Amino acid sequence: MKPIRFSREEITAIAARLRPYFRDELEVELRDLQAEMLVDFLAREIGPFFYNRALYDAQAVLKAKADELAEAIAGLERDA
Repeated sequence: MKPIRFSREEITAIAARLRPYFRDELEVELRDLQAEMLVDFLAREIGPFFYNRALYDAQAVLKAKADELAEAIAGLERDA
């Protein structure tokens, strides 16, 4: 599987969200490098769980739409 990669802008944005959480909830001040290393760790080790959940959710949506389409097509059938 291809690793999850974020752009520099995404890493900066994610790190900016981590810093206040760690400061407010854990009383830990993260420096830039620490926050970016944490983003890398989360993407590598935990990201696949979120990615797989998103795939399962997308698959469920597609299945529901396919079922709706099959019902619509069946509704077009004519008596022979």
